[in-house]
Amino acid sequence: MHHEVIHGPSMPQPMGHYSQAVRAGDLVFVAGQPGIDLGASSDPATAAAVPGGFEAEWRQAFRNLEAVLRAAGSGLEHVVKTTTFLTDLENGEAANRLYAEYFPTNPPARSSPIVKLPRGLLISIEAIAVVP
Repeated sequence: MHHEVIHGPSMPQPMGHYSQAVRAGDLVFVAGQPGIDLGASSDPATAAAVPGGFEAEWRQAFRNLEAVLRAAGSGLEHVVKTTTFLTDLENGEAANRLYAEYFPTNPPARSSPIVKLPRGLLISIEAIAVVP
């Protein structure tokens, strides 16, 4: 099956040698999006987490995810699976509350492993979505 690497001017920049998103058929696979503002003016090699703690990072990670999904022709309403990488189980309750805010009805399937993330990040989210 042919696949296409997604590019777009509004997408966050990758922090390493990988594609932010790849489309295969009607599915788009989005790499982990951190709570870092990776806009055009930031340097991915030195960018750090947005200030404000877990909730601020979560919201930035979702802004990054939304930008990548839009560039791929999809959106949050078409997400079928996420993996929310958390660094602290203590953030689980906040993660559930925020997840319900972004996916208020018929939420996608989700896994939430507890991991160690680079640069002191508290969250990273990857997703699989349908491209309508």
